[in-house]
Amino acid sequence: MCNHVRMTEITISAARAQLGDLVRRAAHGRETIALTDHGHVAALLVSPQVIEDLEDALAVADYERRKAAGLLGEGIPHEEVGRMLGLRP
Repeated sequence: MCNHVRMTEITISAARAQLGDLVRRAAHGRETIALTDHGHVAALLVSPQVIEDLEDALAVADYERRKAAGLLGEGIPHEEVGRMLGLRP
């Protein structure tokens, strides 16, 4: 997961003229663009990878929480998974 993401603030009115460039910067440069309205952040443009990284981190944290609380089921043995995937006879 990316630990440092640059954030740029721009007003919504200024962003209108540069929307394509701002979207590309967010998508490819891992830069977060904060769209402001009357001095307050109203919306963010972020790379889909940033969202995917956050979702992955949340899933791992939830798994660890459930594991620590003893809420995980037995699971499936490694050998059985191999058979299910057609990797073992």
